[in-house]
Amino acid sequence: MKSIALVHFNAGGGHRAAALALQEAIAQQGRPWRVELVNLTEVLDPRGRFRRLTGIDPEDLYNRRLARGWTLGLAQELKLLQGLIRLTHGRLVQALQQHWLRTEPDLVVSLIPNFNRALYESLAGTLPGVPYVTVLTDMADLPPHFWIEPGQQQHIVCGSTEALAQAQAAGYREDQLSLTSGMVMRPSFYAASQASRGLDRKAGLATLGLDPERPTGLVLFGGQGSTQMLSIAKRLGDQQLILMCGHNQPLAAGLRRLHRAAPHAVIGFTPEVARVMRLADYFIGKPGPGSLSEAVHMGLPVITFHNAWTMPQERFNTRWVREQGVGQVVPSVRALPGAVAAVLHKLPALHKRLQAIDNQAVYEVTDILADLLERAGAPARTPTVQQLMGEP
Repeated sequence: MKSIALVHFNAGGGHRAAALALQEAIAQQGRPWRVELVNLTEVLDPRGRFRRLTGIDPEDLYNRRLARGWTLGLAQELKLLQGLIRLTHGRLVQALQQHWLRTEPDLVVSLIPNFNRALYESLAGTLPGVPYVTVLTDMADLPPHFWIEPGQQQHIVCGSTEALAQAQAAGYREDQLSLTSGMVMRPSFYAASQASRGLDRKAGLATLGLDPERPTGLVLFGGQGSTQMLSIAKRLGDQQLILMCGHNQPLAAGLRRLHRAAPHAVIGFTPEVARVMRLADYFIGKPGPGSLSEAVHMGLPVITFHNAWTMPQERFNTRWVREQGVGQVVPSVRALPGAVAAVLHKLPALHKRLQAIDNQAVYEVTDILADLLERAGAPARTPTVQQLMGEP
């Protein structure tokens, strides 16, 4: 049985979500593969030294900033992170080499940015012949040294023509590239999108204490939520809303205490995001590639933001919304009432545009992986763990 390593981490949630989506699709299709979810943080810090020193996991620092909306200045911090990664490159490669020697995967799939140079070099130097694949979980790259590293003999899977053009500009050949129809999503979104809305939608809204006859907006800012949702709920006081807070319990409590003219329902973390999306008429949230793709797939016009607080790797996504004609991009919460009115006025035309987008990426990626496994020869095993550590 072939072994596939899906490399992820928990910063932001989208990388782990993509890994889980691929794992689920592989199982659903009955592929004869053993799937290992590889949390890069645990590989590089197996004893949890960072947590012992600071009392928090490194990924949680990032996630807490997202929850509080503290995203201004992330472009500069990204440069500092990338500089630190370059400084520690040798140690990163050694730690990863030891992991590959212990686990001996037949194929490695990276679902994360910033670390692909170390991941690729560690695998190529340890298990030559084992394919290395980068699946972008962003709609576009943020060069240099974010997703696409020039000069590597790897395969890159792009979810947009923009990302494909960036990979070509970095020197990758056509046979090293694949273009999918969008971002990787959980298979549950395909089942939910095929189910009838009708009476099920009305019953679902009534169960949440909402009016089945009113237009309903769904507000979602990823698995950590965002304090910006409080401002949105207040600004759209006359709109019926479903507010999804993820793991952010203080935010959920604050939203439940709000008094608004229109009804609203507050939902904490749930694995049934697709089912909840089926109850709404439109989506409001940050321009994350996962949530935008999920909303579009579920037939929801999107309203999202582009301003100084927009994370640099998500700025292209707002351009994508405009180019595809699937919603509105606004500069601030103050512009939301007009954007909601415009979306509700144009719903029939927006639905036609949404229906034209057929994202089958999660299944396209599994086909790509199957082809790469079939073409790969038997890998040669080189150094032992003892040799890498300098032991006799």
